[in-house]
Amino acid sequence: MRAIIGLWRWRHNPLRRATDLAEAWVALGALLLILVVTPLVGCLVGAAAQGALQKSVREQRASRHLVTATVVRKVEGSSLDADPEAATGRDMRTRVVADWTAPDGSVHQGSVMASLDTPRPGDRFTMWTDRQGRTVARPLDSATAATHAVLAGFGAALLAAGLVEGSRRLVVWRMVRRRYARWDQAWDKAGPDWGRTGTGS
Repeated sequence: MRAIIGLWRWRHNPLRRATDLAEAWVALGALLLILVVTPLVGCLVGAAAQGALQKSVREQRASRHLVTATVVRKVEGSSLDADPEAATGRDMRTRVVADWTAPDGSVHQGSVMASLDTPRPGDRFTMWTDRQGRTVARPLDSATAATHAVLAGFGAALLAAGLVEGSRRLVVWRMVRRRYARWDQAWDKAGPDWGRTGTGS
């Protein structure tokens, strides 16, 4: 908005310098780039991230399986820990030794985190494994992937706006430096007696 006001103000002003008008045009150009290009960059990056993340969701759903495990015993000295995969961190888990059968039919036993407050031998719980029965994190869900894509697009838009504004500031800084250099040259030409001309001293 300041760019448009600046252009209007300098339109017929007799004190207008070429650099004033140039600065106003640079500001208007930067404003238009921020309003038009920045949302476009955000949409393109968000769409690309959405495609990649949804592909990852499909691959993870195909390669990760929910199996039922049986508690053998609680790991000694194990207390309730926050589930690192939970969004809120409020889901508490206990480390236990458990048996489970992998999707390929192989039988496994190991120490895993169970979503049980007070696990007892024989209790059953679900966990995620790969086809061979190795424990893995739960697959990414579509809603989380979409949220990450939106955040990526928003971040790219902010970065593009920052680059445009930074470029505008750099251009204006260089213009001001050139203006000051010209003023210094003009002062040098005027010499040390510029204020005493015609006074007879």
